[in-house]
Amino acid sequence: MEIVKRPHARNLVRFAKDRSEVLVLSADLTSSCEADDFREAYPDRFFSMGMAEQNMIGFASGLAREGFRPYVHTFAVFIYRRAFDQVAMSIGYSNLPVRLLGFLPGVTTPGGVTHQAIEDVALMRAVPNMTLLECGDATEVESVLDAVEPVDGPVYVRMLRGEVPRLFDAGEPMRLGRVRRLSEGDALLVISSGICTEEAMRGVQALRSRGVPITHLHVSTLKPFDPLPVLAAAEKARHGVVTIENHSVVGGLGSIVAESLAEAGIGKKLVRLGLKDRYAHGASRPHLMAEHRIDASALVETAEKLLAVSFGIGRDELASLPIEPARGKSTAEDL
Repeated sequence: MEIVKRPHARNLVRFAKDRSEVLVLSADLTSSCEADDFREAYPDRFFSMGMAEQNMIGFASGLAREGFRPYVHTFAVFIYRRAFDQVAMSIGYSNLPVRLLGFLPGVTTPGGVTHQAIEDVALMRAVPNMTLLECGDATEVESVLDAVEPVDGPVYVRMLRGEVPRLFDAGEPMRLGRVRRLSEGDALLVISSGICTEEAMRGVQALRSRGVPITHLHVSTLKPFDPLPVLAAAEKARHGVVTIENHSVVGGLGSIVAESLAEAGIGKKLVRLGLKDRYAHGASRPHLMAEHRIDASALVETAEKLLAVSFGIGRDELASLPIEPARGKSTAEDL
């Protein structure tokens, strides 16, 4: 599997080259949020706001009112926890085209509870006018800025940084309001987002090798969320639906799917894999994903319970499975 180093850093420079209205704001985390290449390329369009996130959000709203496109860079927790009032009132209420790039979503960092954004989807999707996306691999990191460019309003992105795997073919970029259909089958429906998609791909691959037909959907547009592709797949899933996400089970992908199933009157068994209404802590990503049951092993165990069968699939087998860039069938969400 290809590992891409700092894909956002390069893509941001490319994206902004012929867009003079694009400005970048950083809250003293410039290199940590891969905005340093932009700072070197376009120093007149870069603003270092210091550790003052509330002020940075207000400043960004003023720039947006003057016709600029501000791209705010900081860790996710400092956007939605520290500056939520400014996000809701200065940006959301005014429906301004400010892009909020939140790094270190969920357990992607060992930095502990002060840096782990585990409830950001719940809060940010509750803000009227807010568009919400989550990157799952390097291809989506490289294409998310283009995907949200047409949105004439605020956007929040759960962004990945550093060494990012390429799960999806580079020729199939992220598209706003599209679901990636990674496999087809009528036994189970698996719906994943973010870093959990790689784990889900491993789990689904192992289960399919045991003869279990599974439909696997990867969701990157969390709001606005059109449930039609999910509902169509859920109707065919004989043994139920499983969601897996790098977020609390309260208010995230699992909640979105639960709401959609309930409103459509589809009575399918739903299992939501995510953080169970608890905080994480400082540890490695693999350790935290295993502890909070958002890894391939947890998905396999959940499928075994739903199917009432044991396949004897161990962690070593799951870790050794090769993941090739998927050429998924994109399904319109009819936004």
